Amino acid sequence: MARIRLILLPLLLSMTGLSLASAAEPTPGRQAELIHLLRHDCGSCHGMRLQGGLGPPLTPDRLETLSSEQLSATILHGRPGTPMPPWRPFLTREEALWLARQLKGGVAR
Repeated sequence: MARIRLILLPLLLSMTGLSLASAAEPTPGRQAELIHLLRHDCGSCHGMRLQGGLGPPLTPDRLETLSSEQLSATILHGRPGTPMPPWRPFLTREEALWLARQLKGGVAR
């Protein structure tokens, strides 16, 4: 039975538009780079402690009504008509989702 699951998993993932690679988290080195980007690049507008500035706060309580997918879409595509730029040229979907989960969980200070 386990063998059948292993055979069916890639098929099911492909039918949903996912892949085994998309389920993976960024490597620890890339995670460190993403946290640096968050603190310095995002922090330049959202405040160095992410408590708000030009942009709104990026705190768990402020983000609780948004899903990680919604946050990652904003990260990747920006917000037209606002200073929020699209980060798609620099981040993958998986990296944006990882960042969104970090924000929703409260980035370690």
